[in-house]
Amino acid sequence: MPQQVRGVIARSKGAPVEIVPITIPDPGANEVVVAIAACGVCHTDLTYRDGGINDEYPFLLGHEASGIVESVGPGVTHVEVGDFVVLNWRAVCGQCRACKRGRPQYCFDTFNAEQKMTLEDGTELTPALGIGAFADKTLVHEGQCTKVDASADPAVVGLLGCGVMAGMGAAMNTGNVGRGDSVAVIGCGGVGDAAIMGSRLAGANTIIAIDRDPRKLEWATELGATHTINATEVDDVVEAVQELTGGFGADVVVDAVGRPETWKQAFYARDLAGTVVLVGVPTPDMKLEMPLVDFFSRGGALKSSWYGDCLPERDFPVLVDLYQQGRLPLEKFVSERIKLDEVEKAFETMHRGEVLRSVVVL
Repeated sequence: MPQQVRGVIARSKGAPVEIVPITIPDPGANEVVVAIAACGVCHTDLTYRDGGINDEYPFLLGHEASGIVESVGPGVTHVEVGDFVVLNWRAVCGQCRACKRGRPQYCFDTFNAEQKMTLEDGTELTPALGIGAFADKTLVHEGQCTKVDASADPAVVGLLGCGVMAGMGAAMNTGNVGRGDSVAVIGCGGVGDAAIMGSRLAGANTIIAIDRDPRKLEWATELGATHTINATEVDDVVEAVQELTGGFGADVVVDAVGRPETWKQAFYARDLAGTVVLVGVPTPDMKLEMPLVDFFSRGGALKSSWYGDCLPERDFPVLVDLYQQGRLPLEKFVSERIKLDEVEKAFETMHRGEVLRSVVVL
């Protein structure tokens, strides 16, 4: 029987979010209802609210979440009632050309629940990244659920559902950071700091954090940066990176900002044949103009990283286990724990750069 729960929605562009009753249908084929335990406040949710993704209002916000499987629909074999899961937005299909070529991290046809959650009047909701987890419960495809250690802190491990995985994967999967490498990360918010943590886990020797905010550089140091560069205090960021890498530049440079100027810095701050990874999200109007000969003469690899090129079923359980063993300090990303009615306030706090993550705990 359909049930009514609380959910945080964005009703129109730029309007403050609202807590309203929403209706969750019974799970259909391959669908599950998850009782949400915790959900991080990600910048992508703010982008949805402000119309930066699309205009399919109203949005049911929230996507960086963990919870307990409450009920399952026909044909569900992936999870069972009572499983503790981290939600993801990459439920790979197994049938598209990327999956068939053994590259499921690039799946072109990821699954979401087919049924719609609605407002009381029947208005269909668009769940953020196909999840919609600023709610007591949500409806997702079974493939969007990854079972992990049930004793883990929900507020911590739920962050793997987006930002932390995006940053760690940008370094470890896309950038292929290895033992002894030098890495520079431009932009030390949640995603950039996760790239720093991933670089440390992968065995990088020199990890350079670059930002304009001293507080963020402190956070980066706590998460594994060996050197910091305050971009407001140096004449040239590229030269500053080169000075810290024997004059050569870093083996891997991660741009966690996503602006033309930071991407250019990343390009020129890498060593010859080094790798640039773009994980910061640019806006559609941004343009890049550079001499083509510079691309030819420097070699290497220029990559973009979508969700850290992760596979949730492969990556989430391993990272949760490392966290449980005390080898991965994921808890440092949780700046504050808040209530469902504090999401709008958390957007303001995030916009001011005062937190790595606010986490709604239900």
